[in-house]
Amino acid sequence: MKRQLLFIVHCLLFIGLNAQVQVDVKLDSLQMFIGQQMDLTLSVTLDAKQKLVMPDIKKGQELVPDVEVVEVGKPDTAILNDGKRLTVSQAYTITAWDSAFYYLPPIQVMVDTSRYESKSLALKVYTVDVDTLHLDNFFPPNGIMELPFLWEEWEMVVFGGVLLLLMLVCVGVLYYHVKHGKPIVRFIRRKKKLPPHQVAMDEIERIKSERKWAEEDSKEYYTLLTDTLRNYIRDRYGFNAMEMTSSEIIEKLISENNEEALDELREIFRTADLVKFAKWSTLINENDANLVAAVEYVNQTKIEVDPNAKPEPEVIKETDQKRLTQVKIMRVAMVVLGILSVALLAWIVWRSADLLM
Repeated sequence: MKRQLLFIVHCLLFIGLNAQVQVDVKLDSLQMFIGQQMDLTLSVTLDAKQKLVMPDIKKGQELVPDVEVVEVGKPDTAILNDGKRLTVSQAYTITAWDSAFYYLPPIQVMVDTSRYESKSLALKVYTVDVDTLHLDNFFPPNGIMELPFLWEEWEMVVFGGVLLLLMLVCVGVLYYHVKHGKPIVRFIRRKKKLPPHQVAMDEIERIKSERKWAEEDSKEYYTLLTDTLRNYIRDRYGFNAMEMTSSEIIEKLISENNEEALDELREIFRTADLVKFAKWSTLINENDANLVAAVEYVNQTKIEVDPNAKPEPEVIKETDQKRLTQVKIMRVAMVVLGILSVALLAWIVWRSADLLM
């Protein structure tokens, strides 16, 4: 009785140990044609603490005669029961070279020091039907087919090429402006240009308000007054009066002004030359009289401008700081566009090569 109980206990322990390891094998299909390929998958389930050794099946090896392994996949491990158990799977791609009914023997694995094996499988391989009535009717191989052009496949490449061209143009424009330090955007505002006589009258009014020049520094006073008249004559008559002497200006204006206006201009220039070059001292009343004479000369020779005239464009000059800021921004934009252009070119080459293969 004790021997029988001991035998039963040993059997139960053996069955329990074997239940911890499960070896399974399956085929994608139980039948195939000659030369066709399918996967044979081996799966082993065991405890995480156990050591597994998979069978040493290599590429090119025959499981049985005429059934060959053409590819060995990488093992794939799945974790079960919170990491307590594992399932290791490995796929073997097989093919057969003759029509027959094949018996695939069990596959053995080692777990720790014990050997386990899977079930056996059966595989039916069929031959390809042959036209036995026309054995001599051979056909040459088909020629290479030219794939039709599909716009859907190339439209992204064309769009990328156009975008690349625009980006390269932008890079070129930015490089030109950075090299020459020119801003890309110039701000233009329109304003009504003041006529020469209005500019002169505004300047004379400013000189009049600063009476300390007439009282303390006659030379500065007459320099400002004559420069105002010279600028007016330049803008009014179109010759560079700023680079001419007083007598040259008078000779130039003989055909343009009447004698009364020229007498007033001569007196102003004569007094100014004496003050500036001969250190002549003038009185306040004399200075005021010359200022009034300058106003009279401008009023006698002015030309009224059409009040409905269109304003002339004026370019607003940027400061050096703003210009440097624009140049820095253009440099950064040029580098970014350059990197994007290289990346886009690489994608276009890769995509074109992929479509042409």
